[in-house]
Amino acid sequence: MAETAVRYPQGCEIGSAVVSTAGTMSARHVIHAVGPIWQGGNAGEAELLANAYRRSLELSVEHGCTSVAMPALSTGVYGYPMDLASRVALTAALAFLKHQGRPELVRFVLFGPGAYGAFAAALEEIATEMLRE
Repeated sequence: MAETAVRYPQGCEIGSAVVSTAGTMSARHVIHAVGPIWQGGNAGEAELLANAYRRSLELSVEHGCTSVAMPALSTGVYGYPMDLASRVALTAALAFLKHQGRPELVRFVLFGPGAYGAFAAALEEIATEMLRE
């Protein structure tokens, strides 16, 4: 975090992301994304959340990452409902991968059975919709 304070003294805008080295972790980079605070769904939250995921993926490609691990942004203290956030996250990631073809692996790292269930259900819905198209 000290590196990000130096590299990005103005911080990171909501709906965007910045990159730093990973320090002593085994990863090469850490992408710091800022999702929106949930305000009921009428304040552009879905667009901001999708933008944060897209920018994170763009940075992963720009920095030569072949894989990226992503959390369920904004679903903790920011209060974004997991069922809605999972659909936004997966739709944004799948659209990016369809267009860019990389990174090779996008993994969502989820905490708890509720998060996993929401993402699994959203993925099933999205896959069903894609098959109909």
